[in-house]
Order: sequence, then C-alpha cells, then structure tokens
Amino acid sequence: MAIGARRPICWRVEQFAIDLPKEADTQALGAAIAALLTDGDFVCLSGPLGAGKTSLARALIAALTGEDEAPSPSFPLVQTYEAPEWTLRHFDLYRLKSAEEVWDIGFEEALEDGVCLIEWPEKIEPYLPHDLLAVRISVTGQSRAANVTGRGNWATRLASLKEKLRENKTNS
Repeated sequence: MAIGARRPICWRVEQFAIDLPKEADTQALGAAIAALLTDGDFVCLSGPLGAGKTSLARALIAALTGEDEAPSPSFPLVQTYEAPEWTLRHFDLYRLKSAEEVWDIGFEEALEDGVCLIEWPEKIEPYLPHDLLAVRISVTGQSRAANVTGRGNWATRLASLKEKLRENKTNS
C-alpha cells in the first residue's frame, strides 16, 4: 500500500482468549494466523520477556516459508522473508530507544507492501495502522495464555482464526 494511501477504517474490535499450556499450542496459534494473512496485514505480538513472542513468530514464519530456524531479529531489529505471495518483515523493537527510530530500519517500506510481524509494538504505537491483529501473551506461573484482538478488518477474520484453531485441536 502506498504511503499516504488509506484503507477505509472499520472501528470494529473483536477479541478472544486462548490458553497456551504447551509449546505446541503456541505453534498452532502461529500457524493458524499464518494461514489467514494477506498483503498489507500487521500482526503485533506483546508480552513480557520470555512470554513466547518469538516462539509464536517463528511458528508463523515456518508456516509461511518453511524456515524452521528463523533467527530472532533482536540485534538486526528486522528480518525479511519471502513468502509465496508477499514479503514478510519481522520486527523486534525491544531495543528501540524512541518510536522515531523505526523509520531508520525499513518501517516505511513495510507500510508500502507485504506483511509486518512486530514484537514490542507498544514502542511505536503512534505509527501502527488501525487494522491489525494484536496478540498479547501473558504468563502466570508455568502457564501461558494469549488475548487475541482483531481491529478493523481483522475483527471480521477472528471467527476464521478461532475455527482454524478448533480444526487444529481436533486433528491433533
């Protein structure tokens, strides 16, 4: 999408919660999200250090590209992958000191086309589009859970995401 071009804004917001007791559950969530991605999507992963954001990101990347050993972009801040239909840019913004630094690491290009997968999106909140999928992972003791929120066009796709997760659970 060209800079300055705007999608129609849909203010609808939908959400659901899911328990992630095992690593396989986190991987299933990543794969289910991957199956629904389209050009121009933003997926934001939040949660404390060690919550499983990178594990979820790796599962999503593996489902799209077949790359099982996707490196964390913690030090380069962004990794780029070629998916069959578009470019996937995986941003890890933990080390950003200010939101404006995002423009120095290729975020402008990411706004133009492809899919953005962003860890620590709260660092650039003012620059995020309204239409996005937000996954907030929480940890309580040894248990993990995710609050999944779809804004705008993702709000209407959340039912499909829940259905994919049910199918995966039934088939496993």
